[in-house]
Amino acid sequence: MAAGTKVLSTNRSHIASAEIALPSIAEQAAIAEVLSDMDAELATLEARRDKTRLLKQGMMQELLTGKTRLV
Repeated sequence: MAAGTKVLSTNRSHIASAEIALPSIAEQAAIAEVLSDMDAELATLEARRDKTRLLKQGMMQELLTGKTRLV
């Protein structure tokens, strides 16, 4: 059984002295371009999915109302 716990803490001087690595401006631009391309691809796929759902819904409606018959 544990008799106690120790909680680690930090203060402003620890945070202020920490070094944070940042990619170069060129690398940041390349990353942003890739993410932008991914967003565009996602939007395209979502639009395609929505169109497919509408098509499916329309086909089901025609089949269920008897407008279209399967032979």
